[in-house]
Amino acid sequence: MNYWLVKSEPFVYSFSDLQREGRTMWEGVRNYAARNNMRAMQEDDLVLYYHSREGLEVVGIAKVIREAYPDPTADKGDWSVVDLAPVKALEEAVSLKSIKQEPALANIGLVRIGRLSVMPLEKAEFEQILTMGKTAL
Repeated sequence: MNYWLVKSEPFVYSFSDLQREGRTMWEGVRNYAARNNMRAMQEDDLVLYYHSREGLEVVGIAKVIREAYPDPTADKGDWSVVDLAPVKALEEAVSLKSIKQEPALANIGLVRIGRLSVMPLEKAEFEQILTMGKTAL
């Protein structure tokens, strides 16, 4: 199993939207590194859901329910999507500020490459964020 973090602006598509809809096609990614990360996602991989621009916090857990396929919203280019489903909301949201203060998370993409919208996590990093969010799977 692999672990990931995806970012979405909550006013565009929040974790609550994902919970209400039950699944979504993760579309619109137009960054090659993020696209390549999505192409590496496998069914049942776990994904932390981060609210960007507003909130700046990890708020939930999702899972990959369909591996990468061509992005039907792309007018041109070689872009991909995956389908995600909600697993559960974190008991407590984990802020970017608290992530940056945690030495065990100093090397995650959220800290090092702030603009990347889809990034891998190590299992220990994923678990550390769950611990900080007082959440167990």
